[in-house]
Amino acid sequence: MEPEAQRMANTIPYVFSSVGGNLGIKKTQIPVILQNRGVISNAFVQLAPKKSEFFTTPPQSFDSQDWLNNLAIHELRHVAQFDKLTGGKANPFPEEIYFGWFGASLPRWFFEGDAVSNETSLTNVGRGRQPSWIMPYRTAILNGKNYSYSKSNFGSEKDVIPGYYQLGYLLISAIRENSGKYIIDSLLTDIKKRPVRLYPFAGSLKKYTGQTGKQWYDSLTKKIRSDWEHQAMITPSKEYPALNHQARYETNYYLPAKMPDGNILALKSSKAEVPTLILIDKNKKERRIQKIGQQEQPWFSYANGRIVWDEVRYDGRFLRRSYSVICRYDLQSGKLKKLSSRSRIFSPTLSADGSKIVAVNIDLSNKVQLIVMDAENGKIIRSYPNPENLLIQTPSFNSDGTVITYISVSELGKALWTVDSNGKTRKIIRETPQQLSRPVFIGDKIAFNAHYSGIDNIYDVDVASGKISALSAAKYGAFNPSRIPGTDSIIFNNFNLYGYEVSKTKIEASETGKNNFVFFGAAAAKQENTGNVFTNVPDSTFSSSPYKKLGSPFHFHSISPEVLDEYVWGIQLKSNNLLNTFDTHIGADYHRDLGRVEYNAGISFKSLYPIFDISYNNRPRRFFYEGNNGTEQGDFRENYYRFQVQVPLTLTAQNHFFDFSVNAGTSYTQRYDAGTMPSNFIKTLTLPVETGFSFSHSIRTAERDIAPRWAQIIRFTYLTQPFDDNLSGNLFAAEGFAYFPGLAKNHTFLANFNYQESSGIWIYNSAINTVYGYNNIQAKSKLKNTLLFNYRFPIAFPDAEIGPLAYITNVRGGIFCHYENIGQGTNISQPKTYGFELHSTMNILRYSPDLDLGTRIVFVNREYHQNPIFELMLNFTF
Repeated sequence: MEPEAQRMANTIPYVFSSVGGNLGIKKTQIPVILQNRGVISNAFVQLAPKKSEFFTTPPQSFDSQDWLNNLAIHELRHVAQFDKLTGGKANPFPEEIYFGWFGASLPRWFFEGDAVSNETSLTNVGRGRQPSWIMPYRTAILNGKNYSYSKSNFGSEKDVIPGYYQLGYLLISAIRENSGKYIIDSLLTDIKKRPVRLYPFAGSLKKYTGQTGKQWYDSLTKKIRSDWEHQAMITPSKEYPALNHQARYETNYYLPAKMPDGNILALKSSKAEVPTLILIDKNKKERRIQKIGQQEQPWFSYANGRIVWDEVRYDGRFLRRSYSVICRYDLQSGKLKKLSSRSRIFSPTLSADGSKIVAVNIDLSNKVQLIVMDAENGKIIRSYPNPENLLIQTPSFNSDGTVITYISVSELGKALWTVDSNGKTRKIIRETPQQLSRPVFIGDKIAFNAHYSGIDNIYDVDVASGKISALSAAKYGAFNPSRIPGTDSIIFNNFNLYGYEVSKTKIEASETGKNNFVFFGAAAAKQENTGNVFTNVPDSTFSSSPYKKLGSPFHFHSISPEVLDEYVWGIQLKSNNLLNTFDTHIGADYHRDLGRVEYNAGISFKSLYPIFDISYNNRPRRFFYEGNNGTEQGDFRENYYRFQVQVPLTLTAQNHFFDFSVNAGTSYTQRYDAGTMPSNFIKTLTLPVETGFSFSHSIRTAERDIAPRWAQIIRFTYLTQPFDDNLSGNLFAAEGFAYFPGLAKNHTFLANFNYQESSGIWIYNSAINTVYGYNNIQAKSKLKNTLLFNYRFPIAFPDAEIGPLAYITNVRGGIFCHYENIGQGTNISQPKTYGFELHSTMNILRYSPDLDLGTRIVFVNREYHQNPIFELMLNFTF
């Protein structure tokens, strides 16, 4: 990665003055990490600690420019935004508070929309110039949908929504067109000056533009509806009937291929279902073939009874390290085979006879090669030279496997190529900003995706003459063509209101037509007037040195609130090194059920295969024991010092996840402030040995799933005291969780059995899950086991905006029945607690954090003479 690091070291300071220029930010100080070990293409900027990470492996579908340049122009805008709000400090303590303030007080659409506007204005490309990127928004508008401001911003578990990137780009473009180049600077300056307000962003936006975000959204909707209706009127289009079942919520049928028996093979995914290869018959009935795992983008290829695809697999210990492996499925035998391991191979496509696979290989230094593999064993049988190291995307064979076509990407744009069996290359379409993608041979022509008419459609190019013709005229977008064998028709993806449908059309060439794309970022691009900022990047050489794992381990960046569960919350002083491999915390937590405060500190070293943890807790404790007056309650405090070594392991295979963990540790405990206690109450525990093992298996979940529909978890804990002859005893705990599919889609049933056996010094310890309401119910006997049944289910997906007060995404329910010490005087007809709960995910007052608000009613067995327990639960995520 040294050449790429040198290139970015030149590029970042050179372009930053343009990136932050209209904010008055010309220089910055921030570490930038190039993560080359993973295959998921992404980047981010964060605080706590302040840094940016670029995931350097380029994807198989993105903009018409260099990948790292693409990341830099977008992420550096976030750096400039953060510097504007924090005063440009290298270490703006407390960083987590700043980060939380950004997330809470400024809408997500503002941050990302401004960055997309920036990438579009400072280059000749950018997502604002891509019809496919804005396509879901345009489709909803032209179908008469009037999504609320909150729904467009916060999302939906039902509909295809624009997304806050797209919403933000359109709003920022409109605001800049109306209020000028420096309006973002004025807004951020005012927000920094007056940070503590109920609606800081809305107030500043109203002050400088005369409208709030909601008002801008309403006026924007009218404008884009008018513009897109005009575009639709002047751009010829056709209706293509769907060959798949009509969807009621977001559902996609990617990459359709017609089978010899007339069925259609497609990759289906939806809000309620994980990605699955399916067959669709002539009556639109579906049959599942094979569920697949995570992919960099939806992809598979079919030929001669075989299906191949790429799939992401993670390193067992370090999840930043991932691979793209090739899988093959035989339709006749139903057998699945993994053709590569720990590889970085993308977009595999079969030859017509199913014997060979052409794909793209990208190594750790971002060297890109076109390769051919044996489809039987996965062996690489040929690699093609790529002297300019062009990024190669989505290759495919011609009918006899002698010629390959592919897309290349560079800072000059995208181009379409062929290479023959002798290695001779030919550029069929020269570099262009067009979003060329997925070329496939149809006879002596090559079909591909582009947006010559301003809408993504299917085109073909005559290899001999270079003439480009249109094969589709979809109203919203057409993609992924393949020829229907033995016919003069193609099958393809036609985008509609609920996602990618399957359609077909005859191969009838027509003119590409006029480009009627509506470019909403024209005013911002004119204001910047830079052209492509990457044109004249210098080529200096910087000194470099190895990163030291233990260099600068302490960087205290934040003091932040934390919520551990519905009973415990507190505050923490936090430190992380640059790679988050050395963590430190010091803090205090309040235990609501005990009415006491806990103090804690800890260090975690995660750079090696084992994880080493050292911690200290001064904490309140409660237990129940048998006294002269029956079961009595005991409260005390303890100083608890702990050292632990843990080895976690995570494995993935298709849509299955396997987690293993082994841990061993020891501790020193000193108890005090004990009230009336039994005579055998132990005050000091010296170096007990603590060991544990856990295993879990789960399948991939869909967006609407509340919990896994199929999963198993086993945990064992064993504590003993080998080093103190005056104390004896041990504690053994076993926990088992089994998740099952419920009675309907996205319902989940959980059965959890927990057992513990304790003696001696651990006789009063509780190491297992307890019944709901446990700490509010007087115990009648020592805790031995619990059997917990929970059934959870979605109730509704209302996407309801209650004015500015709340936006409700979903409503979920649950019922439970919990047993304690079953088999020891308790039977299945005598649960200790039972009841129901309701939850909802929502956004309050149009703030970004997603709140999970819930209530639980716990009914207690009559023998405890306990009134029902009413609990409120609140959690949040940014």
